[in-house]
Amino acid sequence: MEDQAIQEEIQEIEYIASDELQVGAIEKYLQELPDTLIRFGVRVLLALAVFFVGVQLIKLIRKILRKSFERHNVDVGVSRFLDSFVKAVLYILLLFMIASSFGLDATSVVALVGSAGVAIGLAVQGSLSNFAGGVLILLLQPFKTGDYIRDSAGNEGTVEEVQLFYTRLITPDRHMVVLPNGTLANGSILNMSTVGDRRMDIKVGISYDADIRRAKEALLMVLEEDPGVLQEQEKLVYVEELADSSVVMNLRCYSTNEMFWETKWRLTEKVKYALDEAGIEIPFPQLDVHT
Repeated sequence: MEDQAIQEEIQEIEYIASDELQVGAIEKYLQELPDTLIRFGVRVLLALAVFFVGVQLIKLIRKILRKSFERHNVDVGVSRFLDSFVKAVLYILLLFMIASSFGLDATSVVALVGSAGVAIGLAVQGSLSNFAGGVLILLLQPFKTGDYIRDSAGNEGTVEEVQLFYTRLITPDRHMVVLPNGTLANGSILNMSTVGDRRMDIKVGISYDADIRRAKEALLMVLEEDPGVLQEQEKLVYVEELADSSVVMNLRCYSTNEMFWETKWRLTEKVKYALDEAGIEIPFPQLDVHT
């Protein structure tokens, strides 16, 4: 009985001591709480200040890079691509610096990002392929900003911008086409702006009763008098096909890339006037039925 009483007294003493320790810990926490909040607030203010200064420095660095690109006549597409890439890298470094100021271990963060990057990479293979395609396009330059291109899928237009993952084209009817860089890098591309001039072919049908020599003279005169036709290049007017309802004539000439469409539209109109003046008939589709 005496041993049991002694044990109960010991337990009671331990319980009281435990309560006193908990009360002391709470009192200590409450006493240190203002200092902790002040230190945390100072860190937040410092982090905001670092972020603000970092953003301004990033803008300054990008401005210096853009001016350097302009001085060295770097292609517009390359300069925009590098500007976007440098911006992304600098912002990532800035966020790492701010995270380190809150006590996060940079090595642990890098390891975590690296392990997560493998899973993310598998999930976004298409985007990574587009990014790699954008790098290849800028390095190999199969086309550049301002070129008129057509891809293997039939999309065509003037290159407006080569971005990190996509290339933007402006079509002749002023629509925007966004193409993935991975597809462009791995497919065939027809670049119509690599050479300074461009060939055009205009087909027109004349009647079988018409004088072909007279028609050729009238059409050749149209090519020789048009200011958009490059006179030093070859100019041809020839019979393309003996079709069902007409003799198909083809006008072949060359124009600059800038004047191509304007010249083609103007020549198409002039062809009609020239044939009318020469008395050459442009027949309608017809079918002779014999009974």
